[in-house]
Amino acid sequence: MNRITILPFVALMLWMISGCCYSFKGISIDPDVNTFFVQNFEGQATAAPPTLPLEFTERLKDKIRLESRLNLKNTDADVEFSGKVVEFRVVPVAPKPGEQVALNQLYVGVSVQFFNNKDNKKSWPSARTFRHFAEFDNTQELLSIQDQLLTQVIYPQILEDIFNAAFNDW
Repeated sequence: MNRITILPFVALMLWMISGCCYSFKGISIDPDVNTFFVQNFEGQATAAPPTLPLEFTERLKDKIRLESRLNLKNTDADVEFSGKVVEFRVVPVAPKPGEQVALNQLYVGVSVQFFNNKDNKKSWPSARTFRHFAEFDNTQELLSIQDQLLTQVIYPQILEDIFNAAFNDW
């Protein structure tokens, strides 16, 4: 390869390394934003397990820490999240003949407030609610599959939605 063909490649690599706000994951975090804080979520859904708000808080911290360049900081963070678990319910769906239900859906809803202390225009003017569900057979006890539904289906989707809304303007 000669210098003329290598030069554009080197320029592109230098631009990407220089601290620009673009990444291949589509994250568009302002270069001035370096830290984040997640306040412990509250539990307001009456049927929710008591550990759900704290577990969700920790998973949101992990998501941001692992999928962005931001560092967790407990005071004076550049961006902050707070919220509440507002919904935890089972809804019967797909009735069989004779009114017997074949499937149930576990719904979880989380109300989240996002503050951008570096650029107030990017803060959410009010809390946003993110919901997702997972289906399970009516022959299964919720308690026996609840953790699996939460960790494999519901949490990942809600966390992805929150992350995208905060950092990708979706």
